[in-house]
Amino acid sequence: MEANRVPLSPISFLNRTADVFPHKAAVLVGDGSRITNSEFRTRTTRLANGLIAMGLNQGDRVAVLAPNDLQLLEAHFGVPGAGCVLVALNTRLSSREYSQILADALPRVLIVDQTLLAGIEDAATTIPSIERMLVVHSESGAGTVDEDYEQWLSSAAASESLRLPKHEDQPIAINYTSGTTGRPKGAVYTHRGAYLNALGQALGMGLDSSSVFLWTLPMFHCNGWCMTWAVTATGGLHVSLRAFDPDRVLKIIERERVTHFCGAPVILNAMATATGGPQQEYSHKVIVATGGAPPSPTVIERMQSLGIHVRHLYGLTETYGPSLICEPQPEWSLLDVDRLAQRISRQGVRTVNVEAARVVDNTGDDVASDGETLGEIVIRSNTVMAGYFGDDIATSDALGDGWFHTGDLAVVHEDGYIEVRDRSKDIIISGGENISSIEVENVILSHPKVSDAAVVATSDEKWGEVPVAFVTLLDGESAQESEIVEWVRSTLAHYKAPKVVVFGPLPKTSTGKTQKHQLRERAAATDRINTQDQE
Repeated sequence: MEANRVPLSPISFLNRTADVFPHKAAVLVGDGSRITNSEFRTRTTRLANGLIAMGLNQGDRVAVLAPNDLQLLEAHFGVPGAGCVLVALNTRLSSREYSQILADALPRVLIVDQTLLAGIEDAATTIPSIERMLVVHSESGAGTVDEDYEQWLSSAAASESLRLPKHEDQPIAINYTSGTTGRPKGAVYTHRGAYLNALGQALGMGLDSSSVFLWTLPMFHCNGWCMTWAVTATGGLHVSLRAFDPDRVLKIIERERVTHFCGAPVILNAMATATGGPQQEYSHKVIVATGGAPPSPTVIERMQSLGIHVRHLYGLTETYGPSLICEPQPEWSLLDVDRLAQRISRQGVRTVNVEAARVVDNTGDDVASDGETLGEIVIRSNTVMAGYFGDDIATSDALGDGWFHTGDLAVVHEDGYIEVRDRSKDIIISGGENISSIEVENVILSHPKVSDAAVVATSDEKWGEVPVAFVTLLDGESAQESEIVEWVRSTLAHYKAPKVVVFGPLPKTSTGKTQKHQLRERAAATDRINTQDQE
């Protein structure tokens, strides 16, 4: 019955917010202009109507390649408002990678920012499904294929509200995995899942109509962890940021009284070591959500000194972004920074929208809550992807038994908080003993001279595998290999210490994840492996 059955969709968030706060700013654009909620809805309805006028049908894909700016944000509402499926593209891929994704998604329309056009134009010409290409900030003017986005948008019809989908299980977006270990796969998000995860994010992060959200996290990454929809749901303000600069971010937080932002630890590391920001605590409360790796004690201490509260999240592309949150307990406020960092380094407990998150052994039974027994994290939730686009076999492998298998190995502590110890593929097996690369990384990251670290395995004739550490030092610091090795040995069993330490920057994906496959290749080429006896 229509009275008690309306499709759940984040589209309804914008409709409500534009009705309730029509004159309140929705987006602070990079040029300093402000777009009200009413104006934002008008733009998104023009986008939706323009796509429909092109002849696009329900389920057709629209790919968007753009930085964190107004056009990508409005695509999160306008594209699904036309019944189409948004494919937000990573801004730092190669032409070959764009060709792979476009050939898989087969979009009918490509919207691309002028600054990113050169990287995808050749790839786009090889995909016959692409009928129109709209260029944001176009320098070439309108044409038959290469059209100026703003001119096209202004010519489309405006309407008062965006259309809800007929069915809430319709796809709203396809998000491609990073592809660091293989060919990217497209995780299909539904309107229902996006709606629920956005509300879970809003609750977990404490968003409301006074919130000011700074876009340090790429919107293309899991649709900005669904913050694209969550901030609008609460009537908050989006502050666009086309490129990340730590000094600028610190100043924007102060100037615009930013209350929330998100990012991988590499973002926090850069801010912690920046020199251009404020040297004293902000006068207002700021929350930063981070995920991908535990924040180091040094970073937490620096963030605290600025009045920035760190919230640790865990999730995957397949779970619409965050599915675990390290909920702070009241007594944690009494802990010193090292003990607080230890608590925050745990990935935590399920978010409010996740029905169940477990850590299981190879028989499917829950592991003991002893903080030691390893198992795999499995998740059951309305916010698990519908499947991999066009790949039934991979979908069955991931979801076949009624749980999403993350491939992440973790322990459960006595208080029920989950702590990730490694990816199943990243466990180092040395002399028959399992070494958690994350455990070793955390110890290295606690060294006062270290800003970033990654540990990988390399083959060894005697032990099978041994750990190799790649370490980035803080600016102006220097250290010897022996110093790092002894630091690890002072905390962990000696056999867990790296046999080689390589200093320098770590290769990262555009979402801040360390590309360990590249480090494994570098480690395999290292001829200094010292196969000393394990102690």
